[in-house]
Amino acid sequence: MTKHSKIHNLAELKTEIARLKVLKNEQEAYLKSQVSLLNHKIETPMRIFKAVKSNIPGLDMLSGLFSSTVKGEAKSGDWLTKSLRIGVPFVMNRFFFRKAGVLKKALLLLASEKALGQVNQDMVTSLIAKATNFIKPSKKKKRKASAVSPPELEDQVNEYGIPSYSETY
Repeated sequence: MTKHSKIHNLAELKTEIARLKVLKNEQEAYLKSQVSLLNHKIETPMRIFKAVKSNIPGLDMLSGLFSSTVKGEAKSGDWLTKSLRIGVPFVMNRFFFRKAGVLKKALLLLASEKALGQVNQDMVTSLIAKATNFIKPSKKKKRKASAVSPPELEDQVNEYGIPSYSETY
């Protein structure tokens, strides 16, 4: 049936529903195959890298130095810690240690990774909170109440939660 044909009876409706279900299943199968093909293409560089890495001796030792596991326990790291572990050595090597040798850069990488392992998001937020509390002007001390000050209203507790001094209409 074409898109513009009108359905006149129940049999035509059932055949149209069956045709649409078949069409839906064909489209789903096509999309699933395209997604798996795309995933295969995306993973190709990683597979090549792993194959090259497995053929080069000694890289297993280096990957053990820079991995995120220590003695079988995974380090707890949030996004800030992980980004600092990547960013700080890059910035240090790029701007401060341009002419340094490979050994100095490797030692810097190890030292910065160990130091940044102690930094986490909670520590940074607490430092920022302390800095803002130091910078913010503290409220001036309240002056002693003068004799002319208005009397304070006491809130009498009742079971409805409405203060006794509130206005009602």
